[in-house]
Amino acid sequence: MLPASEAAKIYQTNYVRNSRAIGVLWAIFTILFAIVNVVCFIQPYWIGDGMDTPQVGYFGLFHYCIGNGLSRDLVCQGSFTEFHSIPSGAFKAASVFIGMSMALVLTCIGCFALFFFCSTGTVYKICGWMQLAAGTSLVLGCMIYPDGWDSDEVKRMCGEQTDKYTLGACSVRWAYILAIMGILDALILSFLAFVLGNRQDNLMSEDLLGESKRSASGFLISLVKC
Repeated sequence: MLPASEAAKIYQTNYVRNSRAIGVLWAIFTILFAIVNVVCFIQPYWIGDGMDTPQVGYFGLFHYCIGNGLSRDLVCQGSFTEFHSIPSGAFKAASVFIGMSMALVLTCIGCFALFFFCSTGTVYKICGWMQLAAGTSLVLGCMIYPDGWDSDEVKRMCGEQTDKYTLGACSVRWAYILAIMGILDALILSFLAFVLGNRQDNLMSEDLLGESKRSASGFLISLVKC
């Protein structure tokens, strides 16, 4: 059997190695989550036409395209830079919340540079709070978005039976589903960031405790020799 000190060293080495591997995976999935956020914000495929819709088309957070009824050509409108062109107040609010989520995740990635200057545990916790706030913004955006389905433009595409939280003849598209999946990603990543941050704090406290014990034992030995 190994002495207790050597066993503790091996355990600590494996502990650090596993924490670093999990930290790398956390960073990679954070970058992927940021890509998901950007795609959900930009792409206009949150809801779209179906088999029985009066018009063809699709809607995003702020950009939408609807057929003119005379040809297969789509007329596209709406821009985040021109806020007044967004057809519903609920769509405007959802755009702001999803945009906030995207900005928070991109800022979190920018905070990776702090690993070179600050305590690792502190950086993990900062990123964890950012990811939690990004997930909360996603939740609010996804919940508010259906409140705008009663706008005239959506009814023109989906039919008069369309109302708030009722899509009528239209259907939910992949960007909306991806945003909902992003909420789960944000919660998992933030939880993992807090766990990694606490692990780093525990590791630092163990190192400090070991150093204090070694210095105390050295001090006692020197006293005995005197």
